[in-house]
Amino acid sequence: MGRTSRKRSKLARRAVAASAALVLGAGGVTLVNVYASAGEGSDQPPSATQDAQSGPRMSTIDCPDVATSLQDVPEGAREAVDRELAALDTQITEAYRKFAEDPGAAQETVLGPLEEQRRGTLAAISGAIQQAGGQPPEGLDSNAPCTLRADEQPSDQGGTASPSEDPGQGEDGGQDGGQGEEPGEEPGNGGQAGNGPSPDDFVPIEDVEPNVAKVRNQRGASRGQFETKCGTNENGKFNPDNVIVAPGVSNGAHHMHDYVGNQATDAFSSDEDLANGRTTCRNQRDKSTYYWPVLRIQNGQEEEDAQADGGGNDQNVGEIQTPDQVTLKFVGNPTAKVVAMPRFLRIITGDAKAFTNGNANANASWSCTGFENRQLKDKYPLCPEGSKVVRTFKFQSCWDGANIDSANHRTHVAFAGADGRCPQGFRAIPQLVQRIVYDVPPEPNFAVDSFPEQLHKPVTDHGDFINVFADREMRRLVNCVNRGDRCR
Repeated sequence: MGRTSRKRSKLARRAVAASAALVLGAGGVTLVNVYASAGEGSDQPPSATQDAQSGPRMSTIDCPDVATSLQDVPEGAREAVDRELAALDTQITEAYRKFAEDPGAAQETVLGPLEEQRRGTLAAISGAIQQAGGQPPEGLDSNAPCTLRADEQPSDQGGTASPSEDPGQGEDGGQDGGQGEEPGEEPGNGGQAGNGPSPDDFVPIEDVEPNVAKVRNQRGASRGQFETKCGTNENGKFNPDNVIVAPGVSNGAHHMHDYVGNQATDAFSSDEDLANGRTTCRNQRDKSTYYWPVLRIQNGQEEEDAQADGGGNDQNVGEIQTPDQVTLKFVGNPTAKVVAMPRFLRIITGDAKAFTNGNANANASWSCTGFENRQLKDKYPLCPEGSKVVRTFKFQSCWDGANIDSANHRTHVAFAGADGRCPQGFRAIPQLVQRIVYDVPPEPNFAVDSFPEQLHKPVTDHGDFINVFADREMRRLVNCVNRGDRCR
Protein backbone atom coordinates (compact mmCIF):
# COMPACT_ATOMS: atom_id res chain seq x y z
CA MET A 1 0.00 0.00 0.00
CA GLY A 2 1.36 3.39 -0.90
CA ARG A 3 2.18 5.95 1.70
CA THR A 4 -0.58 8.53 2.11
CA SER A 5 -0.06 12.14 2.95
CA ARG A 6 -0.16 13.23 6.55
CA LYS A 7 -3.35 15.05 7.61
CA ARG A 8 -2.57 18.70 8.10
CA SER A 9 -4.84 21.40 9.41
CA LYS A 10 -3.09 23.99 7.24
CA LEU A 11 -4.48 22.30 4.10
CA ALA A 12 -7.98 22.69 5.48
CA ARG A 13 -7.31 26.34 6.34
CA ARG A 14 -5.86 26.95 2.87
CA ALA A 15 -8.89 25.31 1.25
CA VAL A 16 -11.25 27.52 3.26
CA ALA A 17 -9.33 30.59 2.14
CA ALA A 18 -9.47 29.41 -1.46
CA SER A 19 -13.25 29.18 -1.29
CA ALA A 20 -13.48 32.96 -0.83
CA ALA A 21 -13.15 33.42 -4.59
CA LEU A 22 -14.92 31.51 -7.36
CA VAL A 23 -16.93 29.49 -4.85
CA LEU A 24 -18.52 26.36 -6.30
CA GLY A 25 -20.61 25.40 -3.30
CA ALA A 26 -20.32 24.55 0.33
CA GLY A 27 -20.86 20.82 0.21
CA GLY A 28 -19.90 17.79 -1.76
CA VAL A 29 -21.79 16.59 -4.82
CA THR A 30 -23.65 13.36 -5.30
CA LEU A 31 -22.88 12.20 -8.82
CA VAL A 32 -24.48 9.59 -10.99
CA ASN A 33 -22.66 7.05 -13.07
CA VAL A 34 -22.89 8.26 -16.64
CA TYR A 35 -22.13 5.60 -19.22
CA ALA A 36 -20.21 6.35 -22.37
CA SER A 37 -20.42 4.88 -25.84
CA ALA A 38 -19.38 6.29 -29.18
CA GLY A 39 -22.07 8.08 -31.20
CA GLU A 40 -22.19 8.10 -34.99
CA GLY A 41 -23.98 9.75 -37.85
CA SER A 42 -25.60 12.75 -36.22
CA ASP A 43 -24.84 16.44 -36.19
CA GLN A 44 -26.62 16.81 -32.87
CA PRO A 45 -25.43 15.11 -29.68
CA PRO A 46 -27.69 12.24 -28.61
CA SER A 47 -29.96 12.78 -25.65
CA ALA A 48 -28.24 12.46 -22.32
CA THR A 49 -31.15 10.28 -21.15
CA GLN A 50 -30.53 7.44 -23.60
CA ASP A 51 -29.60 4.20 -21.92
CA ALA A 52 -26.72 1.88 -22.76
CA GLN A 53 -28.99 -0.40 -24.78
CA SER A 54 -30.71 2.21 -26.96
CA GLY A 55 -27.68 4.36 -27.69
CA PRO A 56 -24.86 6.42 -26.25
CA ARG A 57 -25.12 8.38 -23.05
CA MET A 58 -23.17 11.58 -22.73
CA SER A 59 -20.49 11.68 -20.05
CA THR A 60 -19.12 15.20 -20.07
CA ILE A 61 -19.35 18.77 -21.29
CA ASP A 62 -17.07 19.74 -24.17
CA CYS A 63 -16.29 23.43 -24.56
CA PRO A 64 -13.80 25.09 -26.95
CA ASP A 65 -10.55 26.00 -25.21
CA VAL A 66 -10.37 29.77 -25.54
CA ALA A 67 -6.88 30.15 -24.08
CA THR A 68 -5.14 28.40 -26.97
CA SER A 69 -6.48 30.97 -29.46
CA LEU A 70 -5.15 33.95 -27.49
CA GLN A 71 -1.63 34.24 -28.83
CA ASP A 72 -1.40 38.03 -29.07
CA VAL A 73 -2.70 39.65 -25.89
CA PRO A 74 -1.17 43.03 -24.91
CA GLU A 75 0.84 42.88 -21.70
CA GLY A 76 -1.54 45.37 -20.08
CA ALA A 77 -4.52 43.08 -20.65
CA ARG A 78 -3.06 39.76 -19.57
CA GLU A 79 -4.04 39.94 -15.91
CA ALA A 80 -7.65 40.73 -16.78
CA VAL A 81 -7.76 38.11 -19.53
CA ASP A 82 -6.35 35.42 -17.22
CA ARG A 83 -9.08 36.23 -14.67
CA GLU A 84 -11.77 35.89 -17.33
CA LEU A 85 -10.29 32.61 -18.58
CA ALA A 86 -10.42 31.31 -14.99
CA ALA A 87 -14.07 32.41 -14.87
CA LEU A 88 -14.73 30.27 -17.97
CA ASP A 89 -13.29 27.26 -16.14
CA THR A 90 -15.50 27.94 -13.13
CA GLN A 91 -18.56 28.18 -15.36
CA ILE A 92 -17.78 24.80 -16.94
CA THR A 93 -17.20 23.24 -13.51
CA GLU A 94 -20.56 24.46 -12.25
CA ALA A 95 -22.30 23.38 -15.47
CA TYR A 96 -20.75 19.92 -15.23
CA ARG A 97 -22.02 19.57 -11.67
CA LYS A 98 -25.56 20.43 -12.78
CA PHE A 99 -25.27 18.01 -15.69
CA ALA A 100 -24.10 15.20 -13.40
CA GLU A 101 -27.01 15.80 -11.03
CA ASP A 102 -29.62 15.72 -13.81
CA PRO A 103 -28.27 14.50 -17.18
CA GLY A 104 -31.72 14.36 -18.73
CA ALA A 105 -32.19 18.11 -18.47
CA ALA A 106 -28.75 19.02 -19.74
CA GLN A 107 -29.80 20.53 -23.06
CA GLU A 108 -32.24 22.96 -21.42
CA THR A 109 -30.85 23.76 -18.02
CA VAL A 110 -27.11 23.39 -18.57
CA LEU A 111 -25.93 24.13 -22.10
CA GLY A 112 -28.13 27.15 -22.77
CA PRO A 113 -27.28 29.07 -19.60
CA LEU A 114 -23.62 28.07 -19.95
CA GLU A 115 -23.49 29.53 -23.47
CA GLU A 116 -24.94 32.83 -22.25
CA GLN A 117 -22.41 32.99 -19.41
CA ARG A 118 -19.58 32.30 -21.81
CA ARG A 119 -20.74 35.00 -24.25
CA GLY A 120 -20.53 37.57 -21.48
CA THR A 121 -17.08 36.42 -20.43
CA LEU A 122 -15.78 36.33 -24.01
CA ALA A 123 -17.07 39.88 -24.47
CA ALA A 124 -15.14 40.91 -21.36
CA ILE A 125 -11.98 39.31 -22.80
CA SER A 126 -12.42 41.21 -26.06
CA GLY A 127 -13.03 44.43 -24.15
CA ALA A 128 -9.88 44.02 -22.06
CA ILE A 129 -7.76 43.39 -25.15
CA GLN A 130 -9.21 46.37 -27.00
CA GLN A 131 -8.80 48.66 -23.98
CA ALA A 132 -5.10 47.74 -23.90
CA GLY A 133 -4.72 48.63 -27.57
CA GLY A 134 -4.88 45.11 -28.99
CA GLN A 135 -7.09 43.34 -31.50
CA PRO A 136 -9.19 40.43 -30.21
CA PRO A 137 -9.06 37.23 -32.28
CA GLU A 138 -11.66 37.20 -35.02
CA GLY A 139 -14.66 35.04 -34.19
CA LEU A 140 -13.88 34.78 -30.47
CA ASP A 141 -17.61 34.74 -29.74
CA SER A 142 -17.98 31.50 -31.71
CA ASN A 143 -16.34 29.72 -28.76
CA ALA A 144 -19.41 30.30 -26.59
CA PRO A 145 -21.48 27.15 -27.38
CA CYS A 146 -20.58 23.87 -25.67
CA THR A 147 -21.77 20.34 -26.43
CA LEU A 148 -22.23 17.02 -24.69
CA ARG A 149 -19.98 14.15 -25.64
CA ALA A 150 -19.50 10.50 -24.87
CA ASP A 151 -16.50 9.29 -22.89
CA GLU A 152 -14.57 7.76 -25.75
CA GLN A 153 -15.93 9.99 -28.54
CA PRO A 154 -12.75 11.30 -30.21
CA SER A 155 -12.11 15.01 -30.34
CA ASP A 156 -11.20 16.40 -33.76
CA GLN A 157 -8.66 18.80 -32.26
CA GLY A 158 -5.73 16.45 -31.83
CA GLY A 159 -4.24 13.10 -32.70
CA THR A 160 -2.69 10.23 -30.82
CA ALA A 161 1.02 9.81 -30.55
CA SER A 162 3.09 7.45 -32.58
CA PRO A 163 4.43 4.63 -30.40
CA SER A 164 7.86 5.03 -31.99
CA GLU A 165 8.45 8.48 -30.57
CA ASP A 166 10.32 9.23 -27.38
CA PRO A 167 7.49 10.32 -25.07
CA GLY A 168 7.82 13.93 -24.06
CA GLN A 169 10.48 14.68 -26.66
CA GLY A 170 7.84 16.16 -28.93
CA GLU A 171 4.24 17.16 -28.52
CA ASP A 172 3.21 13.54 -28.80
CA GLY A 173 4.38 10.45 -26.98
CA GLY A 174 3.06 7.24 -25.54
CA GLN A 175 0.92 4.45 -26.85
CA ASP A 176 -2.27 4.79 -28.84
CA GLY A 177 -4.61 2.93 -26.57
CA GLY A 178 -7.63 4.94 -27.63
CA GLN A 179 -10.47 5.94 -25.36
CA GLY A 180 -12.88 3.22 -26.41
CA GLU A 181 -14.13 0.22 -24.52
CA GLU A 182 -13.31 -3.39 -25.23
CA PRO A 183 -16.17 -5.46 -26.68
CA GLY A 184 -18.17 -7.11 -23.97
CA GLU A 185 -16.98 -4.79 -21.22
CA GLU A 186 -19.51 -3.01 -19.10
CA PRO A 187 -19.42 0.61 -20.24
CA GLY A 188 -18.89 2.98 -17.43
CA ASN A 189 -17.46 6.17 -16.16
CA GLY A 190 -17.20 5.12 -12.57
CA GLY A 191 -14.61 6.14 -10.05
CA GLN A 192 -15.57 6.81 -6.47
CA ALA A 193 -17.29 10.10 -7.32
CA GLY A 194 -18.93 8.85 -10.49
CA ASN A 195 -16.92 11.00 -12.89
CA GLY A 196 -13.95 8.77 -13.58
CA PRO A 197 -11.67 7.15 -14.13
CA SER A 198 -13.33 4.19 -15.83
CA PRO A 199 -11.93 0.63 -15.91
CA ASP A 200 -10.84 0.99 -19.53
CA ASP A 201 -8.54 3.85 -18.54
CA PHE A 202 -6.14 1.19 -17.19
CA VAL A 203 -3.93 -1.36 -18.95
CA PRO A 204 -1.40 -3.90 -17.60
CA ILE A 205 2.03 -2.56 -18.48
CA GLU A 206 3.08 -6.05 -19.54
CA ASP A 207 0.55 -5.82 -22.39
CA VAL A 208 2.25 -2.71 -23.82
CA GLU A 209 4.93 -3.14 -26.47
CA PRO A 210 8.25 -1.30 -25.99
CA ASN A 211 7.78 2.05 -27.71
CA VAL A 212 10.57 4.42 -26.65
CA ALA A 213 13.00 5.62 -29.31
CA LYS A 214 15.81 7.93 -28.24
CA VAL A 215 17.39 10.66 -30.36
CA ARG A 216 21.10 10.01 -30.87
CA ASN A 217 23.56 12.65 -29.79
CA GLN A 218 25.27 14.43 -32.67
CA ARG A 219 28.46 16.40 -32.86
CA GLY A 220 28.10 19.52 -30.74
CA ALA A 221 25.54 17.96 -28.41
CA SER A 222 25.25 18.97 -24.76
CA ARG A 223 25.46 15.61 -23.00
CA GLY A 224 25.55 16.50 -19.30
CA GLN A 225 22.87 16.56 -16.65
CA PHE A 226 22.21 18.54 -13.51
CA GLU A 227 20.09 17.05 -10.72
CA THR A 228 18.32 19.06 -8.02
CA LYS A 229 16.85 17.24 -5.02
CA CYS A 230 13.76 18.91 -3.60
CA GLY A 231 12.00 16.13 -1.68
CA THR A 232 8.62 14.52 -2.29
CA ASN A 233 6.31 17.08 -0.65
CA GLU A 234 6.69 15.33 2.69
CA ASN A 235 5.65 18.56 4.40
CA GLY A 236 2.31 18.54 2.55
CA LYS A 237 2.16 21.76 0.57
CA PHE A 238 -1.04 21.60 -1.47
CA ASN A 239 -3.36 24.14 -3.04
CA PRO A 240 -5.83 24.25 -5.96
CA ASP A 241 -4.22 27.36 -7.49
CA ASN A 242 -2.25 27.85 -10.69
CA VAL A 243 -0.14 30.99 -10.49
CA ILE A 244 0.95 30.60 -14.14
CA VAL A 245 -2.45 30.23 -15.79
CA ALA A 246 -4.69 31.96 -13.26
CA PRO A 247 -2.63 34.44 -11.22
CA GLY A 248 -4.64 36.14 -8.49
CA VAL A 249 -7.46 33.57 -8.65
CA SER A 250 -8.05 31.18 -5.74
CA ASN A 251 -8.94 27.65 -6.88
CA GLY A 252 -7.95 28.53 -10.43
CA ALA A 253 -7.03 24.90 -11.13
CA HIS A 254 -10.14 23.21 -9.64
CA HIS A 255 -7.84 20.37 -8.61
CA MET A 256 -5.15 19.96 -5.95
CA HIS A 257 -1.46 20.39 -6.74
CA ASP A 258 1.59 18.84 -5.10
CA TYR A 259 4.46 21.32 -4.66
CA VAL A 260 8.17 20.82 -4.16
CA GLY A 261 10.77 23.54 -4.17
CA ASN A 262 9.48 27.05 -3.53
CA GLN A 263 7.15 27.19 -0.53
CA ALA A 264 5.83 30.69 -1.25
CA THR A 265 3.88 29.54 -4.30
CA ASP A 266 0.16 30.16 -4.49
CA ALA A 267 -2.22 32.08 -6.73
CA PHE A 268 -1.01 35.43 -5.44
CA SER A 269 2.77 34.93 -5.61
CA SER A 270 4.75 37.67 -7.32
CA ASP A 271 8.24 37.14 -8.72
CA GLU A 272 9.54 38.97 -5.66
CA ASP A 273 7.64 36.59 -3.36
CA LEU A 274 9.20 33.62 -5.14
CA ALA A 275 12.68 35.14 -5.01
CA ASN A 276 12.34 35.58 -1.24
CA GLY A 277 10.57 32.28 -0.56
CA ARG A 278 11.90 29.26 1.26
CA THR A 279 12.68 26.12 -0.71
CA THR A 280 12.64 22.40 0.02
CA CYS A 281 15.54 21.93 -2.40
CA ARG A 282 18.85 20.88 -0.87
CA ASN A 283 20.51 23.35 -3.19
CA GLN A 284 19.32 26.58 -1.62
CA ARG A 285 20.27 28.46 -4.79
CA ASP A 286 17.37 26.68 -6.49
CA LYS A 287 14.13 28.34 -5.38
CA SER A 288 12.25 27.13 -8.43
CA THR A 289 8.61 26.07 -8.24
CA TYR A 290 7.76 22.53 -9.35
CA TYR A 291 4.13 21.38 -9.19
CA TRP A 292 1.71 18.80 -10.64
CA PRO A 293 -1.77 17.35 -9.87
CA VAL A 294 -1.84 15.05 -6.87
CA LEU A 295 -2.43 11.33 -7.32
CA ARG A 296 -5.22 9.81 -5.21
CA ILE A 297 -6.31 6.29 -4.40
CA GLN A 298 -10.09 6.15 -4.67
CA ASN A 299 -10.58 3.72 -1.81
CA GLY A 300 -13.53 5.30 -0.03
CA GLN A 301 -11.27 7.08 2.45
CA GLU A 302 -11.90 10.81 2.66
CA GLU A 303 -9.08 13.33 2.70
CA GLU A 304 -9.43 16.48 4.78
CA ASP A 305 -10.27 18.36 1.57
CA ALA A 306 -13.42 16.28 0.98
CA GLN A 307 -15.57 19.39 1.57
CA ALA A 308 -13.14 21.89 0.03
CA ASP A 309 -12.41 23.52 -3.30
CA GLY A 310 -9.90 21.55 -5.32
CA GLY A 311 -10.96 18.44 -3.45
CA GLY A 312 -14.48 17.08 -2.98
CA ASN A 313 -16.16 20.26 -4.18
CA ASP A 314 -14.47 19.67 -7.55
CA GLN A 315 -15.07 15.89 -7.56
CA ASN A 316 -11.49 15.00 -6.63
CA VAL A 317 -11.82 12.28 -4.01
CA GLY A 318 -9.68 9.73 -2.24
CA GLU A 319 -6.44 9.63 -0.30
CA ILE A 320 -3.67 11.86 -1.64
CA GLN A 321 -0.51 9.82 -2.21
CA THR A 322 2.90 11.11 -1.23
CA PRO A 323 5.38 10.06 -3.94
CA ASP A 324 8.00 7.47 -3.04
CA GLN A 325 10.51 9.37 -5.14
CA VAL A 326 10.74 12.62 -7.13
CA THR A 327 13.68 13.08 -9.48
CA LEU A 328 14.28 16.48 -11.08
CA LYS A 329 16.98 16.59 -13.76
CA PHE A 330 18.02 19.15 -16.35
CA VAL A 331 19.52 17.53 -19.44
CA GLY A 332 21.08 18.78 -22.64
CA ASN A 333 20.18 18.89 -26.32
CA PRO A 334 21.32 16.14 -28.74
CA THR A 335 22.33 18.64 -31.43
CA ALA A 336 23.51 21.82 -29.70
CA LYS A 337 24.83 23.53 -26.60
CA VAL A 338 22.21 25.02 -24.31
CA VAL A 339 21.79 28.60 -23.11
CA ALA A 340 20.65 29.76 -19.69
CA MET A 341 16.96 29.93 -18.89
CA PRO A 342 15.89 33.44 -17.92
CA ARG A 343 14.91 33.83 -14.29
CA PHE A 344 11.14 33.44 -13.72
CA LEU A 345 10.65 31.59 -17.01
CA ARG A 346 7.32 29.75 -16.85
CA ILE A 347 6.74 26.41 -18.58
CA ILE A 348 3.61 24.27 -18.64
CA THR A 349 3.92 20.81 -20.15
CA GLY A 350 0.93 18.64 -20.95
CA ASP A 351 -2.69 19.81 -21.12
CA ALA A 352 -5.10 19.68 -18.18
CA LYS A 353 -7.97 19.68 -20.70
CA ALA A 354 -6.62 17.15 -23.19
CA PHE A 355 -9.66 14.89 -22.92
CA THR A 356 -11.83 17.58 -24.53
CA ASN A 357 -9.10 19.55 -26.34
CA GLY A 358 -7.46 16.56 -28.03
CA ASN A 359 -3.91 15.28 -27.67
CA ALA A 360 -1.96 18.05 -29.43
CA ASN A 361 -0.45 19.35 -26.17
CA ALA A 362 -0.65 16.14 -24.11
CA ASN A 363 2.81 15.27 -22.87
CA ALA A 364 2.83 13.24 -19.65
CA SER A 365 3.93 9.61 -19.81
CA TRP A 366 2.92 6.75 -17.53
CA SER A 367 4.85 3.54 -16.92
CA CYS A 368 6.12 1.15 -14.23
CA THR A 369 9.53 0.66 -12.71
CA GLY A 370 11.34 -2.02 -14.65
CA PHE A 371 9.23 -1.32 -17.75
CA GLU A 372 10.13 2.26 -18.61
CA ASN A 373 10.85 1.42 -22.24
CA ARG A 374 7.04 1.13 -22.44
CA GLN A 375 5.28 4.47 -22.04
CA LEU A 376 1.58 5.36 -22.03
CA LYS A 377 -0.09 8.70 -22.58
CA ASP A 378 -3.82 7.94 -22.54
CA LYS A 379 -3.87 5.00 -20.11
CA TYR A 380 -2.91 4.42 -16.49
CA PRO A 381 -0.54 1.46 -16.04
CA LEU A 382 -1.30 -1.55 -13.87
CA CYS A 383 2.09 -2.64 -12.56
CA PRO A 384 3.04 -6.20 -11.58
CA GLU A 385 3.99 -7.09 -8.02
CA GLY A 386 7.20 -5.39 -6.97
CA SER A 387 6.87 -2.64 -9.60
CA LYS A 388 5.76 0.92 -8.94
CA VAL A 389 3.83 3.50 -10.99
CA VAL A 390 5.96 6.15 -12.73
CA ARG A 391 4.84 9.53 -14.08
CA THR A 392 7.31 11.31 -16.36
CA PHE A 393 7.22 14.88 -17.68
CA LYS A 394 9.76 16.00 -20.29
CA PHE A 395 9.37 19.75 -20.54
CA GLN A 396 9.77 21.94 -23.61
CA SER A 397 13.47 22.51 -24.24
CA CYS A 398 13.47 25.41 -26.71
CA TRP A 399 12.98 29.08 -25.80
CA ASP A 400 12.15 32.07 -28.03
CA GLY A 401 15.07 34.05 -26.57
CA ALA A 402 12.92 36.95 -25.38
CA ASN A 403 9.90 36.12 -23.20
CA ILE A 404 9.45 34.44 -19.82
CA ASP A 405 5.76 33.79 -20.59
CA SER A 406 3.22 34.23 -23.39
CA ALA A 407 -0.47 35.02 -23.64
CA ASN A 408 -1.46 31.37 -23.91
CA HIS A 409 1.48 30.28 -21.70
CA ARG A 410 2.85 28.07 -24.48
CA THR A 411 4.21 29.90 -27.52
CA HIS A 412 7.32 31.36 -25.81
CA VAL A 413 8.70 27.80 -25.53
CA ALA A 414 8.64 24.83 -27.89
CA PHE A 415 9.59 21.18 -28.14
CA ALA A 416 12.60 20.09 -30.13
CA GLY A 417 11.79 18.27 -33.35
CA ALA A 418 12.16 14.56 -33.96
CA ASP A 419 15.81 15.20 -34.89
CA GLY A 420 16.44 17.06 -31.63
CA ARG A 421 16.71 20.50 -33.25
CA CYS A 422 14.83 23.55 -32.00
CA PRO A 423 12.42 25.34 -34.35
CA GLN A 424 13.75 28.34 -36.22
CA GLY A 425 14.06 31.36 -33.95
CA PHE A 426 14.28 29.25 -30.77
CA ARG A 427 17.32 28.41 -28.65
CA ALA A 428 18.03 25.17 -26.81
CA ILE A 429 17.74 25.43 -23.03
CA PRO A 430 18.30 22.75 -20.36
CA GLN A 431 15.35 20.36 -20.50
CA LEU A 432 13.61 19.67 -17.20
CA VAL A 433 12.74 15.98 -16.81
CA GLN A 434 10.52 15.12 -13.84
CA ARG A 435 10.12 11.49 -12.76
CA ILE A 436 7.61 10.78 -9.98
CA VAL A 437 7.27 7.28 -8.50
CA TYR A 438 4.34 5.95 -6.44
CA ASP A 439 3.83 2.73 -4.51
CA VAL A 440 0.14 2.06 -5.14
CA PRO A 441 -1.84 -1.20 -5.28
CA PRO A 442 -2.02 -2.88 -8.72
CA GLU A 443 -5.72 -2.06 -8.97
CA PRO A 444 -7.67 0.34 -11.24
CA ASN A 445 -8.57 2.69 -8.41
CA PHE A 446 -6.08 5.57 -8.66
CA ALA A 447 -6.14 8.75 -10.69
CA VAL A 448 -4.69 12.22 -10.96
CA ASP A 449 -6.78 15.21 -9.96
CA SER A 450 -8.38 17.03 -12.88
CA PHE A 451 -10.98 19.56 -13.88
CA PRO A 452 -14.29 17.75 -13.16
CA GLU A 453 -15.41 17.62 -16.79
CA GLN A 454 -12.09 15.98 -17.79
CA LEU A 455 -13.13 12.78 -15.97
CA HIS A 456 -9.71 12.13 -14.42
CA LYS A 457 -8.34 10.84 -17.71
CA PRO A 458 -4.59 10.07 -17.66
CA VAL A 459 -4.10 12.11 -20.85
CA THR A 460 -4.92 15.27 -18.82
CA ASP A 461 -1.82 14.93 -16.65
CA HIS A 462 0.49 17.95 -16.69
CA GLY A 463 3.37 19.65 -14.93
CA ASP A 464 4.32 23.26 -14.19
CA PHE A 465 7.67 24.93 -13.58
CA ILE A 466 8.88 28.43 -12.72
CA ASN A 467 12.65 28.94 -12.88
CA VAL A 468 13.89 30.66 -9.73
CA PHE A 469 17.50 29.52 -9.86
CA ALA A 470 19.96 32.19 -8.82
CA ASP A 471 21.58 33.55 -11.99
CA ARG A 472 25.04 32.31 -11.01
CA GLU A 473 23.65 28.84 -10.25
CA MET A 474 21.87 28.73 -13.61
CA ARG A 475 25.19 29.49 -15.30
CA ARG A 476 26.77 26.62 -13.35
CA LEU A 477 23.94 24.34 -14.49
CA VAL A 478 24.43 25.35 -18.14
CA ASN A 479 28.21 24.87 -17.97
CA CYS A 480 27.75 21.44 -16.40
CA VAL A 481 25.33 20.30 -19.11
CA ASN A 482 27.43 21.73 -21.97
CA ARG A 483 30.63 20.09 -20.64
CA GLY A 484 28.94 16.69 -20.46
CA ASP A 485 29.30 16.44 -16.68
CA ARG A 486 26.92 15.10 -14.05
CA CYS A 487 26.32 17.66 -11.35
CA ARG A 488 24.14 18.52 -8.38
